Amino acid sequence: MLRQLHITGLGVIRELDIEPAPGLTVLTGETGAGKTMIATGVSLAIGARGGAHLVREGDGAAKVQARFDAPDGAAEWAEDGEVILARAIAADGRGSARIGGQLTTSAALAEMGAKLVEIHGQHGSLRLLDGATQTTFLDRAAGADQVARAAAYRDAYERLLERRRTLVALTEAARDRERQIDLLAYQVREIEAVGPSDGETLALEAEEGRLGHAERLRDLADAAGAALADDGGAADQCASAARDVSAIAGLDPGAAVLGDRAAALAAEIGDLASELRAYRERVGLNPERLADVRDRAAALKGLHRKYGATDIDVLIFLDEARAELASLQTADERLASIAAEVEEATEVVTTLAAQLHSIRVATAPSVAAALTEHLVDLGMPGGSIEILVDQIDEAGPTGTDRIEMRFRGGPGQAAAPLAKVASGGELSRAMLACRSVLAALDDVPTLVFDEIDAGIGGEAGLAVGRRLARLAATHQVLVVTHLPQIACFADLHVGVRKREGAATARVLEGPDRVAELSRMLAGMEASEHALSHAEELLDEAVKVRAEAR
Repeated sequence: MLRQLHITGLGVIRELDIEPAPGLTVLTGETGAGKTMIATGVSLAIGARGGAHLVREGDGAAKVQARFDAPDGAAEWAEDGEVILARAIAADGRGSARIGGQLTTSAALAEMGAKLVEIHGQHGSLRLLDGATQTTFLDRAAGADQVARAAAYRDAYERLLERRRTLVALTEAARDRERQIDLLAYQVREIEAVGPSDGETLALEAEEGRLGHAERLRDLADAAGAALADDGGAADQCASAARDVSAIAGLDPGAAVLGDRAAALAAEIGDLASELRAYRERVGLNPERLADVRDRAAALKGLHRKYGATDIDVLIFLDEARAELASLQTADERLASIAAEVEEATEVVTTLAAQLHSIRVATAPSVAAALTEHLVDLGMPGGSIEILVDQIDEAGPTGTDRIEMRFRGGPGQAAAPLAKVASGGELSRAMLACRSVLAALDDVPTLVFDEIDAGIGGEAGLAVGRRLARLAATHQVLVVTHLPQIACFADLHVGVRKREGAATARVLEGPDRVAELSRMLAGMEASEHALSHAEELLDEAVKVRAEAR
């Protein structure tokens, strides 16, 4: 349960600290005093959305810390059997969340908070008007197996939708598939017919340069060879010089290196002359080969214009085209496979939907009877709720059922959809009746009701107070209320006041509590009659709490 709540900088709250009772804790005070901001603080602590508008003017941030008994599965966050959930919202809208002092996400905070607290706000009962909420309520009332079955159905339904979307996409793509296959097949054949290889274009350009300038290359090689090898040419002169240097080395051993260099130079010139003669022979006049090279280069350039700037780009395009062609050619198999998956998913959804429907039909009468019993107990004699389970043809997110709660406010009134006939007070009590039905099924330890008394008063308020007192026998309950008929049942009564623009809170006991109830009754300074009435309410509450415990 919630052991302690500490709030700073939130709305009208400068700093506030509350330690709720294990049973029923009631927060009362005049409008605008800050009661609802306390409930807002609890909701922030368990991961609800918040914004900069919640930060108290002049403060840098709104901060909330809530200390709970640690739930199952929270050992990594807990210390001494307790866990602290904390939330901060800065004035610029940025926020942070912590569990057990460790930074975490708001989603993780909400996951943890869902195990600890359930909040019913001023507008929470309006969710009862939604068919999906009514369906979820009926499933929860049917028990854990039905809740698990509904979750399995939702997963199966989402998979069915995803498979259907894939099937539609493949079917629509099939219309253009043959045209795409023809185009890709032509592109693959065209590239394969040429058969390019990486670097081939550069090699052909070099060969074309040699073949296209063959005569000029031969002439240049002849001239260079003659300069080197003809009589009196460079080879002869170098050989003569080498002999002279050798003679020098014979006379002066210190010139031996020069002799070696001269001999090597003469030999190198001789080798160069020989290689020039061989080069000239290799550079033959071959017009046929030149034409072939030019044709091959033109074919490659034609591929470059269509499929890529270089040989490697064309080869990459070829690999991709082959892969896409293979994928398209197997699309029929893929289409058949997805169609089979859609059929299988449809069978799963149909089976689970039928199971959900069966349980809902079987559960609805007993749940409706329990709700009706609670309505009577909540001061609505003759009021009743019926739960209709109509099966529809098309499966939806919650199955093939349309769930509708029909409300009858009293004897002689026709039952009609809850949204059309229930007043604010009737809707609040219907919500409390639903919460009471689920009380024995849920393991959420703390329930928070923010102004559940909207639209009710007098005897109806007493009935609601009695019901909350009974809930408090098995749950920790926090209630924000304006009704003394509810506040009188508190195990802990906290009075919230605004002083110098900031909310304060203190536990009311004895005469202070009687004075607060009388203020709530009379709306002014306590009169003798109001004080007497307040004491009567407290006496009645003592009896009810004793019976509930």
